[in-house]
Amino acid sequence: MSDVTRSMEATAPDPTATVERMRRSMPSGWVGAILLVASEACLFGSLIASYFYLRFDASSWPPDGTPAPSVVLPLAFTAMLVATCVPIYLGVRAARVGAVRTAWWLIFLATGVQATYLGLQIWLFVEELAKFTPRSSAYGSNYYALLGVHHTHVAVGLALGLWVLAKLFGGRLTNYRLNAVRILGLYWYFVSAMAILVVITQLWPSL
Repeated sequence: MSDVTRSMEATAPDPTATVERMRRSMPSGWVGAILLVASEACLFGSLIASYFYLRFDASSWPPDGTPAPSVVLPLAFTAMLVATCVPIYLGVRAARVGAVRTAWWLIFLATGVQATYLGLQIWLFVEELAKFTPRSSAYGSNYYALLGVHHTHVAVGLALGLWVLAKLFGGRLTNYRLNAVRILGLYWYFVSAMAILVVITQLWPSL
């Protein structure tokens, strides 16, 4: 094991997986990832808290003349996004045992579905803008702010996923790339959890 005594020296799938199994502490990159997720959770918490503060202070929600949100499509799209946690989880597990090709295909599958989700959500976003705008009311302002932040996070996750796919293409796995795969998984678990909270908040007037 002298050739992989430090994680930075593991530059092939099998040694990388071996170092991963021997690791006794959390990779330093995880500290930054956890802080990012924590700060973003605070952002979503503030937006959701603002939504319900305005909701319970208003006589009608949404305001008169503003249609209540449809239920079926947002729930279906959210289920699509949350379902990608399965291939992401399996991809992380595959990478941790050195199965790079399997990990690549699983992440590729998840990324394709996530990109489809974002495209459908943008289409729905534009459709709703024709009915009411952020300037229409406090409801519209908070509604679109919450969805816009969520969609932005999905776009960031897609960019990260594409970067990981590019790095893993060709079957080369290092511990730095393995950490990137694991952080990608953490990020998408977070985004999926936020998606559930966002859709519940979004659909609250119709539930």
